[in-house]
Amino acid sequence: MLKRWKVLTALLAVLALVAAACGGDDGGSDTTATPTTQATTTTTVADTTTTTEAAGDTTTTTAPPVVRADADLVIWADDTRTPVITPFAEAFAADNGLTVAVQELGFGDIRSRLVTADPAGEGPDIIIGAHDWLGELVTSGVVAPIDLAGISDQFPDVAVSAFTYEGRTYGVPYAIENIALIRNTDLVPEAPATFEELETIALGLVEDGTVEVPLALQENGNGDPFHNYPLFTALGGYVFGSPEFGYDPTDLGIDSPGGLAAARKFGEWSENGLVNIDITYDVMIESFNSGNAPFAITGPWAVGSFTDVNYVVEPIPPVEGGTPAPFVGVQGFMVAANAQNPLIAETFLLDVMSGAEAQTALFEAGGRPPANLTAFEAASADPDIQGFGDSGANGFPMPAIPEMGSVWSAWTDAYELIFTGTDPETAFTDAAAQIRNLIAGG
Repeated sequence: MLKRWKVLTALLAVLALVAAACGGDDGGSDTTATPTTQATTTTTVADTTTTTEAAGDTTTTTAPPVVRADADLVIWADDTRTPVITPFAEAFAADNGLTVAVQELGFGDIRSRLVTADPAGEGPDIIIGAHDWLGELVTSGVVAPIDLAGISDQFPDVAVSAFTYEGRTYGVPYAIENIALIRNTDLVPEAPATFEELETIALGLVEDGTVEVPLALQENGNGDPFHNYPLFTALGGYVFGSPEFGYDPTDLGIDSPGGLAAARKFGEWSENGLVNIDITYDVMIESFNSGNAPFAITGPWAVGSFTDVNYVVEPIPPVEGGTPAPFVGVQGFMVAANAQNPLIAETFLLDVMSGAEAQTALFEAGGRPPANLTAFEAASADPDIQGFGDSGANGFPMPAIPEMGSVWSAWTDAYELIFTGTDPETAFTDAAAQIRNLIAGG
């Protein structure tokens, strides 16, 4: 860190000299109004489009370009994180004689705007974003590697792994999220030891008229591979091989023996009513919150809606002896490839935003469990956070490789076919063939 600080100090001196030399040419403004040693923070709200953020995913429409603010350090963040990042950026700027601007964009707009702005030199120095953006951002050449060697022990392995692409790390994690089992403790006071026990309890409560929904697992009318993934993995399935070392797109596991076993099991669950294709997000929320479902499988984005029910968050129990492994989504800070001041950006992230104080503040604002281990330990005094953390300890990062984009549609269709009566093995085998063809460019 000392070496980085010396280099930063030298860079700041150069910036000051450049500013002094160019001070008279600023379009006619009063050059004495804001000396370069005074930290200033500008929050610019760009014209944003409608976006949604849940489960690490976003829906975005086309947005107009953003004009880079005139500052030494420019950060793009959404409306939830901007008020949190701003005071930390202000303090960093004041300590180092910098100007800083935190520009507010819709979360889902950040990725697409960076892809167009960064190559033109009009992008920010830092963005916030989801780790599964990496496939697009790295292949587009708009984010730069960042060395976490000095701070990697501040984060769980899954968080660092999530921001690692082809052996290089591209982000400083700040939040981790995944799904878990939510249990109504009035209806089911003790945690089921196995998923088979859960199934028996849930279907029994339906049979005796206590509830109408045995398991509030959202399928959204057509199947949901994301929410089904822990059960799929517990039965031996996987999406791509070697998640510990970076996903291998040549090893598709949807039609592997374990994947086909999972397909058959989902067919059984559809037939006996444990899993229902018609469970949407809203139905999941309403049925669990009203006491009409003893169990739900969802993430931290949903539990704030469970205001009328006593519940506990815990890992999904083993399925036929296999441990459920949910997808883990990680959010973090990334440095733009064409950042105007990359060393300043990296120093701010490694020395400030990686720390427990900043990540606790981000957690308190956004509700996502913090990635920093010290901050997580404090946050886990909330049993919900601890429960999601326990569940995520078994998970793997959502694949960030571009090939994952070829998976979702065909896999969703395969689940829908199973739920509507198609032979499960045929549905998954055909889906896998479609996915391989798409990956091959067919």
